[in-house]
Order: sequence, then C-alpha cells, then structure tokens
Amino acid sequence: MVNEMPERLLDLEKLIGELALPAVAAPMFIVSNPDTVVAQCRAGVIGTFPALNAREPDTLEGWLTEIEERTAEARANGEYVAPYGVNLIVHRNNPRLEEDLATVIDHKVPLVITSVGKPGDIADAVHAYGGTIFHDVTNVRHAKKALESRVDGLILVCAGAGGHAGTASAFALVPEVRAFFDGPIMLSGCISDGRSVHAARALGADLAYLGTRFIATEEANAVALYKDMILDSTAADITYTPEFSGIPASYLTKSIIEAGIDPSEIALPGQEDPKNFRSRATDDKPKAWSVIWSAGQGVGSVNDVPSTADLVARLKSEYDAARAAAR
Repeated sequence: MVNEMPERLLDLEKLIGELALPAVAAPMFIVSNPDTVVAQCRAGVIGTFPALNAREPDTLEGWLTEIEERTAEARANGEYVAPYGVNLIVHRNNPRLEEDLATVIDHKVPLVITSVGKPGDIADAVHAYGGTIFHDVTNVRHAKKALESRVDGLILVCAGAGGHAGTASAFALVPEVRAFFDGPIMLSGCISDGRSVHAARALGADLAYLGTRFIATEEANAVALYKDMILDSTAADITYTPEFSGIPASYLTKSIIEAGIDPSEIALPGQEDPKNFRSRATDDKPKAWSVIWSAGQGVGSVNDVPSTADLVARLKSEYDAARAAAR
C-alpha cells in the first residue's frame, strides 16, 4: 500500500493572487518576532522569523502557538491574513536544528525557509505534513544543489541584499536559474518600494523578498538607533565583509564605527585581513546582528518608520501604479 502525500497547506499560485502584495517579509535575526510576523501577515504579506530568534526550543513552541492563535483570531474577525513561515539554519554548527525541526513539524508550519547549508532530507520531512520549503541561494551551483534536496522553491539572494547576501546581479542570476528551474522563486536584494516589487516580478520572480525595509517599521524588534541609522544611510554606507560571521554579509558601516572599529581594519571578501581582525579573541569582537547591524543597499530608499500596515499599503499603491504604467 502506497502512502499518499498530504494535501499541500499552501497553493502558491493561488496564494500569490490573494496577497495584498506579492511579497515576503524576510526572517531577520533578532529583529523578527511574533509581533512583526502577525503584523506582516495581517497586512497581507507573508511574515517569517528565524527559529533561533526564540532563544530556547521551548520559546519557539510558545512563539508558534502565539502566532497561530493571534492570526486565527484575526481570520475569525473577517480579516484576510497571509500565511507565515519559519527560517531554519541548516548549517552543521546549529545544535538546535533537529529539535526546532520537530517543533516546526508538530505545528505544521506552512512555509519553511532553510539557509546557510544544504537542506538535506528536511524537504521530505516538511512535505510529509503538507508544508512548502524554500532555500536561500546566492549562485547557480547552490541553486542546483538545493533542488537536488527536493525543495519547492528558491530564494535568490542577490547583490546588495542585507545579511548573508551574494554578489551576483539579479539581472544575471534570475535568468540563469530560470533556464533550468520553472518553479517558484523569491528575489532578494535592494527591494524597498513597490516599484521594485514589480521589477522583481517583471524579471521572472514570483515573490519579492524584503528585509531591510521591514526593519524600519514600528513593530520591528530593533532599537531606535538601529532604525535611525537605516534612515540616515545610503548604499554607500553598507560594508560587505566576512569578518563578523565568517560568511560575507552586508552591514551598516555606521554600526561598525559605533562599535569602535575603523572600517579600514576589516577585510572585504577576497582581501587579506589588514589588521589581523580574524585572529582577535572572540570576546574582543563585537557580535554581528546584535551590535554590528545588518542592512542592504536599499537603505537609501528608506526614509521613515511607519506601521507595518501603513508600509504594506504604500508598497501596494506603488506596485499597482508600476503595473499600470507598464501596460
């Protein structure tokens, strides 16, 4: 007797037409929490958070329960509420992966995003309960490896994105991936307004993947100085370096300076370490994400800190205007 696969919790093609905006609020370390996710889902975009933001496995259980209860209440009141997702770091150095995956399976999280490593058999575990899985990639080689692991979709993290971004232009990477993959794609990199969301769709992506723009919202779990620094920065104020996490990532240069580090003392990808920064004791290094703050080159388009609902309404208006102008 062959076991039938459960019905998928997400019909992506149908979902994209239902969303207020074809967009996903990216999971951001420290910044994303139940308040941000619920606000994003209620505004009509897919809200997500990293499992590791819940500092203990039991906390993750509580967060998922809270998100499910709050979104269910909103739906019961007649609101459209988008689905939510959880990001799992699949790197071998993540000691919580198995336990967090078990919690995700128990809650039947509709969207799972894997990153920093190869998803392995996680896709099979997600598919077993009807979930959908996307994997972060920065190049064609990683995209093909992810598809070998049976993921449903790809998140192309292109040049200029916040966090662990790649170096390929979206105009290069999307067409190259589309040459061998006709499934769903999310596109990340400098998407901070509705026109850019439309551009991502025109380029061949199904959904835009926005991170930095959602940091500067009222609900985001970021201190005021972090949000103000985003408002005061432009693309020229982003430093792309492997020094703080071991993997090249985009950071606010002003946060590096605020932490007491001269940006000239850290290496860019492929460069020698000019001041032996890597050899310093771990305790002497400011921590990425909590002290050295991440943002993408799209900061130059971020000029205010609205509520999530107001931001999504504005993005939708800009997106609709861009679509109309393109016809």
